[in-house]
Amino acid sequence: MLNTPFKKTLLAVTLCLIASACATSPTGRTQFLYLPDNQLDQMGLQAFQTMKSQTPVSRDPRHNSFVQCVAQAIIMQVGGQWEVVVFADESLNAFALPGNRIGVHSGLVELVDNQDQLAAVIGHEVGHVLARHSNERMSQKTALSAGLSLVQAVTQPQTAMGQAGLAALGLGAQFGVLLPYSRVHEVEADTIGLDLMARAGFDPRQSLVLWQKMERAAQGGQPIELLSTHPSHGSRVDNLNQNMNKALQQQQQAWSAGKQPNCIK
Repeated sequence: MLNTPFKKTLLAVTLCLIASACATSPTGRTQFLYLPDNQLDQMGLQAFQTMKSQTPVSRDPRHNSFVQCVAQAIIMQVGGQWEVVVFADESLNAFALPGNRIGVHSGLVELVDNQDQLAAVIGHEVGHVLARHSNERMSQKTALSAGLSLVQAVTQPQTAMGQAGLAALGLGAQFGVLLPYSRVHEVEADTIGLDLMARAGFDPRQSLVLWQKMERAAQGGQPIELLSTHPSHGSRVDNLNQNMNKALQQQQQAWSAGKQPNCIK
């Protein structure tokens, strides 16, 4: 058994670690982030390279022009340099990774009707990155030593450790491992994404249409990773509607500032 002085010391160290790992998300939610962000960035960069080596990159100029136009309008709201790639994949998916990387599948490009619906998806995925959800998930599931192993193993996606690392980043479906974001993370990403698209000048009301289209596609039997742990359709609509008036005001402010995207599909 541990003696009392040792237990007190251990408790003190533990509390210090927890305190140093506490953070606040963009929506004001308290988070436990134990791993340095630069390690998650390293994983994101490696995972993106792996994706590009294993999944064909779309050469369709129409798709690329449309996605780049929408993505750059969103990126202007967050700053930094981001790499945006359209993958030639018919699944309805998109993702954003630590390290400022965005991937959009051609199947999703075909599904959306307009720039605003694509902005809803990209804003949602960038929201996961801004809220550091990958770091939060990995911090909750691993100790620092295990996290370092995952960083190294992500270069080997065929291994169990590598698959766990890729799944923690949100790329599980692409590599046969599903570790979806939690419902709390999904709701938070919806809220952040709505804010981003509105501030970029996109119509936030189209976010409701987009998720309705995704729901119908899922009911038709098409697996969609974006909906893997989504809140119920009613809950998602309620959350978006609760923030819609503010988003519409932000859109009007964006328009007044000359932010009126014109991305042609």
